[in-house]
Formats: sequence, structure tokens, C-alpha cells
Amino acid sequence: MPDKVYIIIVNWNGWRDTLECLESVFRNDYPDFQVVVCDNDSTDGSLDRIKEWAAGRLCASSADGPPCRSFTTPAIPKPIQFVELDRAQAEAGGHTRAPDVPLALIRTGGNLGFAGGNNVGLRYALARDDFAYAWLLNNDTVIPPDALVALVSRMQERPDAGQCGSRLLFYEAPNEVQALGGASYNRWFALTRHIGAFSSADRPVDISEIESRMDYVVGASLLVSRSFLLDIGLMNEDYFLYSEEIDWATRARGRYDIAYAHNSVVYHKEGRSIGSSSSAAQKSRFADSYGIRNRIRFTRIYYPLALPTVYLGLVVAIANRLRRGQPERVLDILRIIFSSDGSPPNAPH
Repeated sequence: MPDKVYIIIVNWNGWRDTLECLESVFRNDYPDFQVVVCDNDSTDGSLDRIKEWAAGRLCASSADGPPCRSFTTPAIPKPIQFVELDRAQAEAGGHTRAPDVPLALIRTGGNLGFAGGNNVGLRYALARDDFAYAWLLNNDTVIPPDALVALVSRMQERPDAGQCGSRLLFYEAPNEVQALGGASYNRWFALTRHIGAFSSADRPVDISEIESRMDYVVGASLLVSRSFLLDIGLMNEDYFLYSEEIDWATRARGRYDIAYAHNSVVYHKEGRSIGSSSSAAQKSRFADSYGIRNRIRFTRIYYPLALPTVYLGLVVAIANRLRRGQPERVLDILRIIFSSDGSPPNAPH
């Protein structure tokens, strides 16, 4: 079995972040990889900007200070050879008989959300059938050169695992943890808690203890094995945004474990495209609505007996939004609860 890794990055109106991410990704130490950028029908000219960058006609921005700046400067040599595909071409494997190119740019044809955009890239990889792992990496991340090496190494140490997470640190506060690999889940209130959140980036950890607490891997950096994809399938696109990762892990429970690669460090800007945030008060209305909608949806599928306490928790959520002076979000929650399909406000296009 080959050890090739497909690095899948979804872009939606975020080419500046994507270029900085790519600058770091293309200097990583792993010997066999292809980068796949799935563009969710951006309206800001993202694909043209990425092609200009690959040709060497556009420079990526970089962090003002260490450590992230050192992972993106000086710029890597250009040009970088790429192929551009539409969704149908990509999901059929693209130019399967042509030599591999370092970068594949895929036009998904619409705003498919987190799961949908990544699934296009995963179908491309599966159709080509020449890989061991796929790495789902947010476009608003920057990686050190050894991040992928550490992920693959941990997965090889844990043949029972189908997914592996990184040590996620805040891009703007690189000494602070966003999540150690993943999160734990409280089914009775449909609430998640990032493991190690806001702790020191360098504090000693017990990796096996962290893995025992992980109910899912945070999707900002998620390595998944080919065997997992073939056995469990792709992410559920019905969620559009949020809860895809825990749904994926829950479907695999009892068949695949979850691993944590502490030496795989990823710096995450968090929520640049859709306004997600570790702080509830700073979440966009769009992110807030989808988070609540999918808490209910996931519970209905996997833990229906917990629905009464989940709805009780939403009473607290309503009170918090009233306290923050967000009456429009209260209406969003009521609309989600009482609508026939639990639909939040329309997704942006």
C-alpha cells in the first residue's frame, strides 16, 4: 500500500488565508503528497489568485512574528505545476493517466459547506486509488514542516485508529491551545468541549489519556485513513457546517479508534470564512444558527432520548442571547426548533 497523502483544503472566499496555508504546506517534510484545493464557488476570484500565486505572480501574506512567519517565508520557489478540474472531472479521478502534479484545483460548482467541499476532494482521492491517508486541513491554518510526518507516524503506531488529530494552537496566540486533537461530547445537552482549550501549548500531556477522552477529531486538522473511508464512507453533507466530525466518528464507533499526534502542531486562525469562534459572543449569526440546528439534528439521529435535555439547554441559550442583546438570534433558535426541517437562515453563496 502506498504512503501517499492527499492534503485537502476547502476554500470559500478566503484566498489570502489559503495562500499563506499553501506556502507552509508546500515546504512540509513528508515525501509523498498532493495538495487538493476545493473551491466552494468563491465570488472573490479565489481560484484566479491561487493560480497567480502558483505561477509566481502573486505573493502570499505572512504572519508578523514568530513562529508562523518562519513557516511561510521566504516564499517557496515557483512556478508550481497545477491542474484545474471541475467537480465531475475530479470525482472521476481527474487526469488519472497523466503524471501527478503537486497541486489540483477543483471547482466544486457551489457552496457545498465543510463536508461537501471536503467530500469532493476525498472522492478525487478515492477515484485515483493511490494513497494511504487524506489530510483535511483548514485553509486558515499554517503548519510547521514536520506536522504531517508526525500525524502519519502516530497513525502507523495506532493501526486500530482511523482518524488522527493534531495539537491545534491559536495563530494569534501561538502559546495557547485551541484543542489537543479533538473534543469531548456531552450527549445530554449536545455540547462539545475542546480538550486542553486555552491551556499552555507546552504543558506536559498524557497522550493515551487524551485519546480516551476524544469523541471526535477537530476538523481543522484531521488525518483519515483510506481503509476508514472505504469502510465508513464520507462525511454526512446534510449538516453543511458543524457536527460532521462527530457524526463521522460516531458512525465508526466500535470499528475504528481515534488517535492524537501531539508532535503534529497546527496553527489555526479559527473561523475566518464563516465566523466561528471559541467565544460564543463572537460567533457570527450564521455560525451560531448552524451550530444549534446541528446539535438537534445529531441528537435526533444518535441520542433521541436526550432530546428533552437538549431542548432544555436551548432555553439557556435563548437567555444568553437575550442577555447579549441578540433578539434576532432568539428568533433563529425558535425557527429552528419549530420548523419542520430545522432549517437555519440560508447559507451564504
